[in-house]
Amino acid sequence: MGKKENCVDKSSMRIRVDYNNMLSTAVGEHGITLEELEGMRERLKAALASANSKRDSMRWRDLYKTERDNLSNILEVAEFIRYRAENFVVLGIGGSALGPIAVQQAIAHLHHNDLGKAVTGCPRIFIEDNIDPERMAALLDVIDLDKTVFNVITKSGSTSETMSQLLIVTRMLLDRFGEKDLREHLVVTTDKEKGNLVGIARKYDLHTFVVPDGVGGRFSELCPVGLLPAAVAGIDISAMLDGAELMDHLCSHEEPEKNPALMLAGIEVLAMEKHGANIGVLMPYADSLKYIADWYAQLWAESLGKKKLEGGKMLRFGQTPVKALGVTDQHSQVQLYTDGPFDKTVTFIGVENFRKTVEIPHVFDDIPAVAFLSGHTLNELINAERVATEHAVTISGHMNKTILLPEVNEFTLGQLLMLFEMQTAFAGELLGIDAFDQPGVEEGKNATYALLGKPGYEEKLQELKSSSAKSDKYII
Repeated sequence: MGKKENCVDKSSMRIRVDYNNMLSTAVGEHGITLEELEGMRERLKAALASANSKRDSMRWRDLYKTERDNLSNILEVAEFIRYRAENFVVLGIGGSALGPIAVQQAIAHLHHNDLGKAVTGCPRIFIEDNIDPERMAALLDVIDLDKTVFNVITKSGSTSETMSQLLIVTRMLLDRFGEKDLREHLVVTTDKEKGNLVGIARKYDLHTFVVPDGVGGRFSELCPVGLLPAAVAGIDISAMLDGAELMDHLCSHEEPEKNPALMLAGIEVLAMEKHGANIGVLMPYADSLKYIADWYAQLWAESLGKKKLEGGKMLRFGQTPVKALGVTDQHSQVQLYTDGPFDKTVTFIGVENFRKTVEIPHVFDDIPAVAFLSGHTLNELINAERVATEHAVTISGHMNKTILLPEVNEFTLGQLLMLFEMQTAFAGELLGIDAFDQPGVEEGKNATYALLGKPGYEEKLQELKSSSAKSDKYII
């Protein structure tokens, strides 16, 4: 919705998964054998059944249904922001920022902020996902508070990074506009009832959107966390939900061969368990999908990087995600992926039809080594390079697979987001771990609270002091 009309031919817009090159039939001894794949069948079916039995607690799977009732409110506030503001600033970190960044990059003009509101009809979008003081100062140098709306996103209302940003911004807004007009410049996305932001929002009568129960940050892009920033940029959020709905339907199929997320989870787990592939590279061949790899890295790492005690033995799980971009990283990483160790899988994301075509003109026809490019397009070139890299990785015996989008639009993007979320959930079931908590992250948060003097963390501060002594011998 927003400023676009949904005119996508959905029948031709289903994304496809090709995992031929994960198999030993393509890559040889370091690939998954057909016997291993067949032996996984019952585990896959059990993982599907287990995930389905937990659906009531996995509310992110139903956002394409539950958020339909919320669309009119989201679009109304988005329209207000587009009318009111020249700048829209998201304050958030982790899932509250990576999803919105990925969607903005995928769908909006790649130079959206440079075009200006007169061309796009939308404000410039800034998503502030770090607390580097130079970054905050730089943001304040380029925005006019009079023409800016901020959207603070934190479900808990206690995220140190986001709340510190909010304190800085709120002080400036109150000094400039007073309490009465704060509503014109600040929108809140948080829990329905719990957390510090709830009270703040009520005190100042702020526009407030809810992160539903059972929706963790890294699974929150299809709720107001991601839908409001997308709508502000004129992105068709209804079509995103449509795409997610299609993929959820596909990922409910009981036969693994017809369930893309279940099969993706299965082959990645087999690659980890049987072939030592503890690194997973995600390499989209489109600048529009560059930050999908960043979003996916959090989803995969935070969900599957877990430990559990079993039979008196501590077991540790996880596959390290690596971000790459085709063709850029052909010139920085692919040498490792072809000649390096067999400790990784590579997932290429290809785009069949780009939204623009750029022709390569005839200029140096007297130089055959250059002239062969003339008459082709950049579209042909980038896809040829993807296919060529896939071939090079395959013949070197390294496992790889390809996810192919007919084109990048809201409908296919919704599919892709749901595909990766479902793959992650199924992988958690296959590994027998909780894919939805993050105890390692919480330890770091608690240590930060202690170091900054948050009440109730005195014992943690003493723990930090007692364990932080370092020998000068090992400092150069």
